Amino acid sequence: MKGMVRGLAIFDKEHRLIVCNNLYREIFDLPDELTTSGATFADIIAHHVSRERRLDAKGDRALQQRRINEHLTALSEGKPFQQTRYLKSGRIILLSSQPLPDGGWVDIQEDVTAERQAEKKIEWLAEHDALTGLYNRVHFRDELQSVLASGRALAVLWIDIDDFKGINDAFGQPVGDALLKSVARRLSKVVRKSDVLARLAGDEFALIRVGPIAREEVEHLAQRLLSAIAADQRLLGRKLHVTGSLSIALAPEHGANADEILKNADLALHRAKISGRGGYEIYDPQGDYACGRAKRLDIDMKVALKKKQFELHYQPIVDVATRGVSSFEALIRWRHPERGLIPPADFIPFAEESGWIVEIGKWALGRACKDAAAWPPGIKVSVNLSSVQFEKGDLYGAVSEALAESGLVPGRLELEITESVLLRDHPKTHELLHRFRSFGVKILLDDFGTAYGSLSYLRSFPFDKLKIDRSFVRDCVGVNGRDCAAIIQSIAELAKRLRMTSIAEGVETAEQLAMVTKAGCEEVQGFYFSRPVPIGEIGATISRCREILSSTVQTSA
Repeated sequence: MKGMVRGLAIFDKEHRLIVCNNLYREIFDLPDELTTSGATFADIIAHHVSRERRLDAKGDRALQQRRINEHLTALSEGKPFQQTRYLKSGRIILLSSQPLPDGGWVDIQEDVTAERQAEKKIEWLAEHDALTGLYNRVHFRDELQSVLASGRALAVLWIDIDDFKGINDAFGQPVGDALLKSVARRLSKVVRKSDVLARLAGDEFALIRVGPIAREEVEHLAQRLLSAIAADQRLLGRKLHVTGSLSIALAPEHGANADEILKNADLALHRAKISGRGGYEIYDPQGDYACGRAKRLDIDMKVALKKKQFELHYQPIVDVATRGVSSFEALIRWRHPERGLIPPADFIPFAEESGWIVEIGKWALGRACKDAAAWPPGIKVSVNLSSVQFEKGDLYGAVSEALAESGLVPGRLELEITESVLLRDHPKTHELLHRFRSFGVKILLDDFGTAYGSLSYLRSFPFDKLKIDRSFVRDCVGVNGRDCAAIIQSIAELAKRLRMTSIAEGVETAEQLAMVTKAGCEEVQGFYFSRPVPIGEIGATISRCREILSSTVQTSA
């Protein structure tokens, strides 16, 4: 019996122990006298009950007798059966009993603690968000549908962290994750136990409060939730001031099903965000949300161009071989008089849809070239282009004018495009790219490796540089590190064979820098060197990047 991994005990027809193994003794922590031949089943059960339950004498006896009767009754049917025992130690034991022909039986005990805990974990993950511990979108929607089907009134409050992407970009994903967990904890302290609080996705949280709720009450709750978020946050050594925007949708007034309620809450959230940070909006069935938002943005963008509210920040790209800055990527920001500094993700999609991107892009080209003309001669500037700029307006004229007015040498301008530009497969696009390259402007392909068409694009146009998507760099030192490192190395080798420069973007740590350098990437970009900075910090950033790269190289040597 030494090799057995299960507890085993054999009893005779008189309910006395014949033999047991050491694991049986260990599982139930039995004394020697209860593991020797002749010990009664009743005494073993009594010992187990007294240790596990700690009832009074009367309660002990009642539970003991019930356990014995249950066991013997099941055996009397002459069929195998199983029971689960939850021990005070936290162990979960599966007891299997097999009747013997002579009236005795065999008990086998198996420790299934790990398996049951794993099952509970899987069940928990099916309904919860792994990062924050709150309910997830699936459970939230199920609960919403269930309450609506019951006919009960409810309020849905949808919460979004203002400029979360900007915080994530500026300070890195670890700070972003810490912020999400902090917000989850703060919201949890405000809500009731009966409320359903969930993280829907990214920086979006939502709350269901069931029951008739007056408008004044739900507005007070909204204010408390926003105040909880707005208190100063101390995360990973950084002090941040964060605000949130919130929307409210009520049932049955604002919808009879989950889709309708969530759609209306989303519309109200958009209005809350464009109305200014830190506020809330109750859905108005009479409101013209789509037209109102578009009209407001259209007016705001026209004013922004006229009053020069757009500005460029620059993020350095460093050359591993020379240990210096090779170029700066120009990244647009909107300094709104009421909403503060707005990141591109919050306005560029509308600018592309409405066509404003043509004029905004022309301004960005001119401003970037003028700024770069004052930098040291060896440093280039990289400007992102939208597919809309290729299809509408005069992009060739905008580039030519920017170079002529700034006096910048064409070889110091890099035009950065994504595969979305090439997906249109427009003849005009290819013609423009070749014209730009013919008089010295460099062409970069951004986010390389994220779309199936990447390799075909390399055949159709001879790019000067490939920017390896940050997702590979982010995961190169994690669980999938070996695979991502191999992909980065393959892209770097491919670029070299095609006489292109490979750039690894999204480098945030010395470990990532060492990996992409070893993989053969010639240039790198990321928060490890610098966040995007305004024009006044260019000189200091150049010096800081040189120092960081020099010290990193010396350390690794």
